[in-house]
Amino acid sequence: MMKKLFSIILAFATCANAFSHKAIQESAPEWYKRFMAPATETYPWTFWYWMYGCVSDEGIKLDLEAMHDAGIAGFYLMPIKDTTDGKGYNGTARQLSPEWWKRMDTVFRTADSLKLQMGIHFSDGFALGGGPWISPAESMQRIVWSDTIVSGGKQSLTLSQPKAYKDYYEDIAVYAYPAEYADNCKPKASVTFPFRSSEPCDIIMSYDKPYTLRSVEIVTGGNNYQAHRFKVYASDNGKDYKFVREISPARQGWQNTDAYATYAIPATTARFFKFHWTPEGSDPGSEDMDAAKWKPNLKIAGIVLGSEPVVDGYEGKSGKVWRVSKKFPVADNECVPLSEMINLSDKFISSNQTGKAVTIKLPKGKWHILRIGHTSTGHTNATGGGGRGLECDKFSREAINKQFDNWFGAIYNHAPKDVVKRVLTRLHVDSWECGSQNWSSNFADEFKRRRGYDLMPWLPLYAGVPMESSDKSDSVLRDIRLTIAELINDVFFDEVEKLGKKYGCTLSAECVSPTMVSDGMLHYQHADYPMGEFWLNSPTHDKPNDMLDAVSGAHIYGKNIIQAEGFTEVRGTWDEDFALLKPLLDRNYCLGINSIVFHVNTHNPWTDRAPGMTLDGIGTFFQRDNTWWREMPAFTDYIKRCQALLQYGSNVADIAVYTGDETPRRALLPERLVSSLPGLFSEKDIQREKARLSNVGQPLEVSPVGVTHTANMTKADAWTNPLRGYRYDSFNHDVLTKARVENGMIVTEGGTKYGALVIPQAHKMNPDRIVTCWNVIDSLEAKGARVIREPWTQSDLSSIGIKRDITLPEGIDYVHRHADDADIYFLSNQSDSTITFVPEFRAVRANKYIADPMTGKVYNAQNEFTLTAGESLFVVLTDQKIDAEDMPDMSKYDTAISLDDNKWTVKFEKTGKQVTTEKLFDWSKADDQSVKFYSGHATYETTFKYKGKSEGRVFIDLGEVADIATVYVNDKMCGTAWMPPYNVDITQAVKKGKNELKIVVVNTWANALQGNDQGTPPFEGIWTNGKYRRASKELLPAGLLGPVVIKN
Repeated sequence: MMKKLFSIILAFATCANAFSHKAIQESAPEWYKRFMAPATETYPWTFWYWMYGCVSDEGIKLDLEAMHDAGIAGFYLMPIKDTTDGKGYNGTARQLSPEWWKRMDTVFRTADSLKLQMGIHFSDGFALGGGPWISPAESMQRIVWSDTIVSGGKQSLTLSQPKAYKDYYEDIAVYAYPAEYADNCKPKASVTFPFRSSEPCDIIMSYDKPYTLRSVEIVTGGNNYQAHRFKVYASDNGKDYKFVREISPARQGWQNTDAYATYAIPATTARFFKFHWTPEGSDPGSEDMDAAKWKPNLKIAGIVLGSEPVVDGYEGKSGKVWRVSKKFPVADNECVPLSEMINLSDKFISSNQTGKAVTIKLPKGKWHILRIGHTSTGHTNATGGGGRGLECDKFSREAINKQFDNWFGAIYNHAPKDVVKRVLTRLHVDSWECGSQNWSSNFADEFKRRRGYDLMPWLPLYAGVPMESSDKSDSVLRDIRLTIAELINDVFFDEVEKLGKKYGCTLSAECVSPTMVSDGMLHYQHADYPMGEFWLNSPTHDKPNDMLDAVSGAHIYGKNIIQAEGFTEVRGTWDEDFALLKPLLDRNYCLGINSIVFHVNTHNPWTDRAPGMTLDGIGTFFQRDNTWWREMPAFTDYIKRCQALLQYGSNVADIAVYTGDETPRRALLPERLVSSLPGLFSEKDIQREKARLSNVGQPLEVSPVGVTHTANMTKADAWTNPLRGYRYDSFNHDVLTKARVENGMIVTEGGTKYGALVIPQAHKMNPDRIVTCWNVIDSLEAKGARVIREPWTQSDLSSIGIKRDITLPEGIDYVHRHADDADIYFLSNQSDSTITFVPEFRAVRANKYIADPMTGKVYNAQNEFTLTAGESLFVVLTDQKIDAEDMPDMSKYDTAISLDDNKWTVKFEKTGKQVTTEKLFDWSKADDQSVKFYSGHATYETTFKYKGKSEGRVFIDLGEVADIATVYVNDKMCGTAWMPPYNVDITQAVKKGKNELKIVVVNTWANALQGNDQGTPPFEGIWTNGKYRRASKELLPAGLLGPVVIKN
């Protein structure tokens, strides 16, 4: 029995010589060797930001040395903002300036001396790919148009130019079509716009005479979700209203302001139109309904009523912005037949007469003259500085090459030739924050080649004009979006991958969704290192869907290393420590990542200011001036060991979930599978999800400090082992159509195997359950694949031959890696309580071991396990027997020596102050201001007498520590304890008789910053531009609080 097995020190202290007691056996299995001596490939990386051109050679050297000493293998260097954006900082190293190049030379030389690797982003800043060298014609393009209504007959006509970015505009085509429904009557509004309300309300638009309504355009000043939630009613007398339709917003990402939204209305004739709004029924918010995350207040700038039919949600359907709409048809008899669409391009464009009077002759009646062209989207790499400019056209290889040559290529070619190949090893594409594009000079040709028909006759669809039929209009618009999604992959990422290889660099890439119309997993086929991102204590900004895109994208395209930008925090409050970070890291390990990239290490150019420069307070502060940086090796050792095993073998997932063929598309969140696999979810999870979606009362919460949002939004921590022993990946169209069947298993082109294919029911990102490849699915099933098309109500998949991979209690998460010599299960307690359990593993091997990533030790495993809150371990099933000892059971250890009454000398490193005490105390309760507000290291020294070693091991139990403690006995470093229970194995250092004990304790910056803010700093030199603080003004406990005892 292993009751309370993992309450022992060995799970929570990092020993410098974890395996020095025993040489690694040459005959040992590969998993064992990797775990005991992790390779450099398993080391974490970090983002390294330079802010406002404030960069110094001294700071560069100190930063890089600190990374090296912390066990970090490499960094992604990104200069952020311009010197003029941070005038108060007096930066001189503006990107691409002579001073900046000097600093870059220092980076290359120093990194090379430390054997650090570097990645450079595709552009200045962290988003995404532009620069001042990109002209409007070479930038991302979008369709624009102007509309002129004329009467039929012969006439001379001058067309106005559509609105364009800085006067850059190119014509594409001019069309005329009937304007039989045009009615320019303007209504009166019952409110004054812009209008706001937090209570249910009505907005009434009234006409003097009956008006036939066919469309509603919602005008917003920003991105207000509630402005797209109305029930529309009509009345002839202003008293008796009939329901017309309910307006609901499309699924949308955070970058949704590039277009308004227009909704189709069934032709309704009335004098009064009432728009009723209530917060009841509000979506609780998610990455694909980002604007719903905030307090449900209505903010609307205007409502534009239209008499003419429009394609519902055409702005998103045409790829101008990333949106997914549920189908709402237009009456087919109101769609413009192709035969009535007159192409006037030869008169206005071919003869170069645009902007000039042109004589035309049209049939009788009213006609729209639609002048269609393209202009720049105007998006820039906004986080850049000296290299900031328009975003390059993502569908043009020439523009992509120009961007690459002027940034990454320039850096590579400017670097010292003798070191650049050793140091600059990665090209990185970070956050996609430049919106979408729906045109380029080659778009029409690419569309025809890919879709098999000419797009040009259908161009008026971009302006929302329904053509031929509602279904046909939607079909062509879907083809437009699909072409956009393919070009992002086939042109942009294909070219970027080639350019990286040309310079001997691998490609690292983050997500494209939810801003660029795309298949969110498709581009990962080009990435050597797919990357997602997860946030700390920032639910409004967390990216669980990004994580699933990266994880599934990597698995289905055969990429073994899966990165995550980790611990990004929207408002860092300087109270973060390793114990806080570990459960979040473990949760994402269970999700499938195996290579963490810290966010963020911000360069501090000064040596006399600490904690120093930050990304304006964003990010967990993984930088040299954080108090606990000296202790970072304890954390990175844990990471290396985890990643050594998580990168070994291949991931095990039983279920392939098809995304469907709506575009944009991305990996499915667990919550979107509840209706498709209800039997695999617990009843508790099903009911919780039902209550969350109902969002009754729209409850709010505050997290982090000062950020109020909906309490029921999608949260990653709600889904621990959601399918109760089954893992899944999402499949896209590309992978599904190339898959084969072997022995009943669905096998991807890259060799990844799955036991069953699920075709989900309609869900939020595929509301009409669009699937265009049923023939492929049928073929796979005919060849022996297991296909689940209808809701699965059984509690497991055993009836189709797939047993649970593992059986675990609620609160324990897992991930499974399979290799020839081992099946490796990583288990993590994601609950707040200690859990004792007996897991059942589907994999069967002759031997079972525990690999403890906290200490680097391997033990024999029994059947029962106990994990305290936040604890984790590896269970390794293997055929090869190794020499391992049993893990000590701490419940059998007695207190041999109590140090409560000892005399302690406490030396505060930063102030030099020394205190002698016979009672351990909380620094924050001291009367002395220099102790009360102290942040940093303090050394506790005392002695104790030990009567002699007994059989077994000897531990020191530190009791309570705030926040991290490193123990030395007789000047021998025994371990760093950074998570409760704070126990350290001192067996190798303790001796009979008198022993010298030294404990170095460090807390976070929180107390010192609070003291500094109120004018009582504990020492000089405290400064940071990270201004966010904890909500509570009560100081945090600090120091060694005890009780301290020796146990054997």
